[in-house]
Amino acid sequence: MRATRIACALACLLAAGPVLAGCGGSDSTDSGGPTAKAESRPAPPKSEFPKPAGRTLKELLKATDHHSKLVVSPAALAFYRGENRYPFGVFERDHTQVPDAEVALYFAKVPAKPGASSKAGNKGQGAKAQANALDEPAVGPFPARIESLQTQPAFRAKTTSDDPDAAGVVYSTQIRFPSAGEWRIAAVIKEGDELESTLLPSAIVGEFTAIPRPGQPAPKIHTPTAADAGGDLSKITTRIPPDTQNKVDYAEALGKEPILLLFATPQFCQSRVCGPVVDVAEQAKQEFGDEAAFIHMEIYNDNDPGKGARPQVRAFHLPSEPWLFAVNRRGIVSSVVEGAFGLEEMDKVVEKVVAE
Repeated sequence: MRATRIACALACLLAAGPVLAGCGGSDSTDSGGPTAKAESRPAPPKSEFPKPAGRTLKELLKATDHHSKLVVSPAALAFYRGENRYPFGVFERDHTQVPDAEVALYFAKVPAKPGASSKAGNKGQGAKAQANALDEPAVGPFPARIESLQTQPAFRAKTTSDDPDAAGVVYSTQIRFPSAGEWRIAAVIKEGDELESTLLPSAIVGEFTAIPRPGQPAPKIHTPTAADAGGDLSKITTRIPPDTQNKVDYAEALGKEPILLLFATPQFCQSRVCGPVVDVAEQAKQEFGDEAAFIHMEIYNDNDPGKGARPQVRAFHLPSEPWLFAVNRRGIVSSVVEGAFGLEEMDKVVEKVVAE
């Protein structure tokens, strides 16, 4: 996989504006700074949002008060039939992150057209199918909770605290996709007594089938350790100061102890969430001690986006970053998290894998 492979996989998300899905090699400013009010909040009640009641997605959106000026951007690419964590960000048009919006998602199936695909030459058919999805029955609402990406000050890297664009929160909700294929996503935002709406890029369910999933054996890879770096930790982590998630080679721990394997690059993550999630993992490592092996794996060869993705990233078939894989002591994938996550999500994943 070349660096451009990751970038190309994210093209549909980038088209929507600022995103939280990771993609290295860009210095764009995509999210609100560390001064944003980054507090975790539970999802608002479903009763605060309209019920589809047999309406199409278009009819449901027309029933809101007006089109939202906010940008709601997905933070993941890989979705599967059944239950999915759907992370996203909410931004002002100037890319400032909104840390406290009340949002619910809806979806509708994009009708399959014979011979249609998303490849070049079929863009007209794809656009028509997406438009037709607005006339399909709406499913929802799926209210989103807000996950803070903040850690205790001792675990906040200079890479994060010095970055005015470091993300402070991520929104997430659980969506159950009934089948594979393309699904149109819409957001309804509650602003006081009014409801605003906007469309998101489609979710392609079942597109990335090679990524390891829960219940499957984890790929065997070697990860560089502090000893391999000969004392120069900048060779194996772009975090400043270097994190401590490099004591163990993944291959040595696989099948012997629980593993938390985090693919992320704090310096080159396009969305500025990799720094915060590595901080989150660093705090979790301190809290859980020796109960599991915490391993941070950088994305690019020699930490240079121009040199392409590392073989470990290719072995896991990752189209984006960051990604967190929890692997139990039998070498089986326990949990997978794509995109940004906070301490609450991290702790849940760690507690599950150490109990298996």
